Amino acid sequence: MVLKKLPENPTLAFLFGHIIVILQYIIMGASKTHIFTISQNELAQAAKVLAHPARISILQYISRQENCICTDLVDVIGLAQPTISQHLNEIKKIGLLHGTFEGKNLCYCINREKWIALQQAFQSFFTNVNQNCC
Repeated sequence: MVLKKLPENPTLAFLFGHIIVILQYIIMGASKTHIFTISQNELAQAAKVLAHPARISILQYISRQENCICTDLVDVIGLAQPTISQHLNEIKKIGLLHGTFEGKNLCYCINREKWIALQQAFQSFFTNVNQNCC
């Protein structure tokens, strides 16, 4: 079914209009990533994850520890537990953290291989940008 005209009811017209905009955004956003390389998409995703100061703080704290951390990050970072968990999940999605259960605790460590690979990817990106272009 193709909607050729918005409903007469102003509330429904408003809702349909917003739904259409949201769907266009989703479709356009999802369909355009295929034109970029896997490495470009991965680097962009990593940059997006690293763009939040709470995630930087979490990574800095974990990276300074000698062992995996099993303690509550709430006291260290100062955010609520659900918020910390959401940030940890986003960091885990790009592979920068390993999470293992030790008893009832979930312990986190930096994934050194992924860390080094990401560092090299950013280094390559910044090194290969032509700084004389403008």
